[in-house]
Amino acid sequence: MKIMDFLCKQAISTDIKATDKEGVIRELVDLLVLAGEIDKRNSNRLFEILMAREALGSTAIGQGVGIPHGKSDCVDKLVAAFGISQKGVNFDSLDGELVYLFFLLVAPQDSAGPHLKALARISRLLKDKYFRDSLKQSKDDKAVIKIIVQEDERKI
Repeated sequence: MKIMDFLCKQAISTDIKATDKEGVIRELVDLLVLAGEIDKRNSNRLFEILMAREALGSTAIGQGVGIPHGKSDCVDKLVAAFGISQKGVNFDSLDGELVYLFFLLVAPQDSAGPHLKALARISRLLKDKYFRDSLKQSKDDKAVIKIIVQEDERKI
């Protein structure tokens, strides 16, 4: 599974403005709405699903990375948004560090397999410091896509 199989190219931001967890998740959901992946009337329900998942335990996995995720009937296929915060956000990370890189992953209700594979793929790639640093320094969505495509090709 490649990240570009589910990352929405129109839902990438290299300048997340939010300064807290709720704001980041809202901003990433809004990117999916603007990209046409999620119906605007479902955005609040999706936000609540994602926040309920955060209440179970932070999805910030350390090393400046957060992977907020959830399952919802408002999507019929696995979809993701990506964002970079230049200043970093307190996301209750496991290592106590600020989070700069965010992958928001939304899966259909009945897709446990693909959902877990996507989480594992993102986590594995983001363990690579060079990959994380390259993403962090990206200035626009085209640069982000190029870096992810290159990494997808290298590590299947």
